[in-house]
Amino acid sequence: MATGLEKKKQVVSELAEIASNASSAVVAEYRGLSVDEMSSLRKQAKDAGVYLKVVKNTLAKKAFQETNFACMTDKLVGPLVYAFSQDDPGSAARVINNFSKKNELLGVRLVALNGELYEASDITKIANLPTFDEGVSIIMSLMKAPIEKLTRTIGEPHVKLARSFSALKTLKEVAN
Repeated sequence: MATGLEKKKQVVSELAEIASNASSAVVAEYRGLSVDEMSSLRKQAKDAGVYLKVVKNTLAKKAFQETNFACMTDKLVGPLVYAFSQDDPGSAARVINNFSKKNELLGVRLVALNGELYEASDITKIANLPTFDEGVSIIMSLMKAPIEKLTRTIGEPHVKLARSFSALKTLKEVAN
């Protein structure tokens, strides 16, 4: 009996550590999924850098007590799979959302981002959050735009002058 208790304590501490370092979590009901489908989901999660775990709800509630995901504890009911994003806040939502589109038996129950609980329907919004690289690209394009506009504005009088001379030359050639 002591080994069972020790194992439960180990699961709680592991899940608490993962949850304390995670930026987002998605909880989905997996009732009716086959072993092959769950294995496929686990593989997709691993490839995306998402921590995916099936844990008893009572253990998850204990693990979430001191984390940002304590807001989910009241709604943990049924056979649930827990997905946590470590680096990219939208990665867990992307994995669960994409898998649930192909397999309707996986139902999203809870979505939490930085300690705030969202509706299950908001998973698409979170899944569409840009990745880190996409975010850097967006910021760089925003920073680059004013410089490009200034360069075009400074160069425009010279370009207009050159076009005017070209048009004048064309007119003189047509007149001759």
